[in-house]
Amino acid sequence: MQIVFAAFTALAGLVAVLVGAYARRQTRRIVSAGCLAIALVKPAPPGAGRGLLQYETADGRVVEIVSPVPLPEGGSVRLSYDPEDPRDVVVDGHHRAAVDRGFVIAGLLLTLIGAALAISGG
Repeated sequence: MQIVFAAFTALAGLVAVLVGAYARRQTRRIVSAGCLAIALVKPAPPGAGRGLLQYETADGRVVEIVSPVPLPEGGSVRLSYDPEDPRDVVVDGHHRAAVDRGFVIAGLLLTLIGAALAISGG
């Protein structure tokens, strides 16, 4: 039974490592190769916890998305967006690198715990 628990623990750790690493890679890619825009922060729609970001892409399209981070409404923010998918954005100054690193670290710890349980479970 302990080997099953060890396998699930290690698998959960591996998933967390992959999620954190992918998020860090995407953020770095969008910030370095993405297009810049100034977005208007609009009020949140009823039932939503975060406001809307409205901005114009380099090709003239107006995009409106739910903000990936909480922001005070009524102002404007600078963001980077993926030109292939303008709905994929990183708000300047809100990269969430600590959260992504936390996923990687927690995942590595879970993977090590799973391996230790597998070894000690014989």
